[in-house]
Amino acid sequence: MITMQYRIVLPADYDMEIIRRRIAERGHLTDDFPQLSFKAYLYADRSAGNRENLYAPFYLWHDTQGMNTFLGGTGFAGVVESFGRPIVHTWSVWCAETAPDLSIATHATREILPIAAHASLGELRNSESIGAQMDLERGAIATIRAYDPTTWTLLRFRLWQSNIHPSVEDGVDVYMVGHLSQPSAKH
Repeated sequence: MITMQYRIVLPADYDMEIIRRRIAERGHLTDDFPQLSFKAYLYADRSAGNRENLYAPFYLWHDTQGMNTFLGGTGFAGVVESFGRPIVHTWSVWCAETAPDLSIATHATREILPIAAHASLGELRNSESIGAQMDLERGAIATIRAYDPTTWTLLRFRLWQSNIHPSVEDGVDVYMVGHLSQPSAKH
């Protein structure tokens, strides 16, 4: 599995209703996308207490074929046309635990942490798997632990069905979920 996210930073005075409307009008387009485990249409709104205005969709793919089809297709071309070509970050997934139906998700959190040069990747992977189980016990309906070996960073991503205060912890990005596509939930 592989996960990806692009974050489009919007001006401080940007009308975030434009993003909410975009999600409402286009979110269904990935509801049946091949090889997609889920896509969370995420955004952050300064007027709701976030640090910045963002449009930041997050994807979990079964394999790179689905990701490549999406990036080369009309859906991503629409993003490029509207906002320019964003940097697409990808991470190799260590563990992904998801509820059968993620449509109840209202918020998401994301952490990016450096991996120490002396860290044992095997031990870190085991530790993160335990942390993922603890996320579920704390009420997460999805939790992903992944890493990027080009930057040696760790990703912790979670979906929640309840409100998360924007200042949960330093270094944690908090998003609202505008729509969630989960093709596998339909089959």
